[in-house]
Amino acid sequence: MQVYFDNAATTALEDEVLKEMTAVLKEEYGNPSSIHGKGRSARARIEKARRTIANGLNASLGEIFFTSSATESNNMALRQAVHHLEVTRIISAPTEHHCVLNTILDLSNQKKIEAIFLSLDENGNISLEELTALLQQNRQTTLVSLMYGNNEIGTIHPIPEISKLCREHQAYFHCDAVQVLGKFPVDLQKISIDFLSGTAHKLYGPKGAAFLYMNENALIPPFITGGAQERNMRAGTENIYGIVGLAKAFELSIKDMEIRKDKIIRVRDYMKKSIESTFELVTFNGEQTKDHLYHILSVAFPYSAKNEMLIYNLDIKNIAASAGSACSSGTNKGSHVLEAIKPNDPSITIRFSFSHKNTIEEVDYVMETLKEILD
Repeated sequence: MQVYFDNAATTALEDEVLKEMTAVLKEEYGNPSSIHGKGRSARARIEKARRTIANGLNASLGEIFFTSSATESNNMALRQAVHHLEVTRIISAPTEHHCVLNTILDLSNQKKIEAIFLSLDENGNISLEELTALLQQNRQTTLVSLMYGNNEIGTIHPIPEISKLCREHQAYFHCDAVQVLGKFPVDLQKISIDFLSGTAHKLYGPKGAAFLYMNENALIPPFITGGAQERNMRAGTENIYGIVGLAKAFELSIKDMEIRKDKIIRVRDYMKKSIESTFELVTFNGEQTKDHLYHILSVAFPYSAKNEMLIYNLDIKNIAASAGSACSSGTNKGSHVLEAIKPNDPSITIRFSFSHKNTIEEVDYVMETLKEILD
């Protein structure tokens, strides 16, 4: 049996998404910037996709800009806010994805900003009181950058409350929403966010297609220059089939959100209970009581010689999981997220992350394999 429990890293392409993309690859080969019929037809597909994303977020068409990845979207928002919105202070958390964390550190190392990282509890929760105190200082133009839900441990930040604080203290707010989109409703008329990023490959869509939502009150100039694409906001011939695949994947994830959620929670909860009843001294990283990313289960096994190579032994048995996060898998470097919330913890952490296509039978196979390895 082959089991794929690494859906927080990337997801398999939905058949309907592939069908839509294939049609575009075959038929929409015109350059969207051309004024002839083939160009106009390609442009129409892009604008239809933009409308789908905007409607799914309850945003305006003019606030959605397509990019190549969430990494690009996050870099665009952070760097251009510093360069053109006169941001001189960024408040974030040490558990952010590396594409945000390393960008902030780079800007700090260049002496362009003051970087402040909030303290966290053992589940990765920030303190709203600490954030409030920092914003009340109001000494300089500030941007708060906090992800909606953590990709390694599943903890969700209180985004509505953070948004309200930013508005009260005239701070910009950037949110990496990659792990949340398609799993929880996001209404940008109800939550005030200046910059929000999403990507297709976490939504059963293609890699290489993403977007940046930019509030019309926080406009920044292009990050990539050279042409007038994306209404002068992002130069380069558009990835038409990727954009169409992104929109189709997002549309399906919203339409089937509750059905998928029920299936995923059933499998995740079954695995969590199975692990608890089988192995002693096992703990779970991240928030487990209040709202959390229900597709992520971060399991900390007590250190022993038997589980030191656990992720590789699972792979030998055709089980795909992650050692903390995909960004640290295959390297000797530990997870910066786990180090931030549980410094010097010797436990061996495996992140299992689920899709609506996973089954109870797959969990049973993984449990049998774990018992063989750790017995």
